[in-house]
Amino acid sequence: MKITKEMIYDQFKDETKKDQSKKKETFTNRIEFLKTLKDDIKQNPKNFDISPTQEQLQNLIDDWSSPKPIDAFYKRVFSMTFAEKKQQEELEYFIYENGEKKEIRKSNKETQSIH
Repeated sequence: MKITKEMIYDQFKDETKKDQSKKKETFTNRIEFLKTLKDDIKQNPKNFDISPTQEQLQNLIDDWSSPKPIDAFYKRVFSMTFAEKKQQEELEYFIYENGEKKEIRKSNKETQSIH
């Protein structure tokens, strides 16, 4: 039987529950799970239905090993923290909303002048 991504997700959820059951949330069980998964995939790739690269798994391990995993992920992917990315998105949304209204008004005037 091959190990599917759903099975891996379920195991990861179990490890998350273990980490969250302590007074202060830790990431140790999730990190150990990812390290074991990385080794297992490297040693027995035929047993898995998915095939993440060793680099992808190492990135996950590195992200979860940092003090703030979500910030580590966002820094790796977007080169900014989660809070910085949220702020950027809110600013872009504000500009889009305000800019779109102006463009609609302009396009209505252009449409009226054409007809």
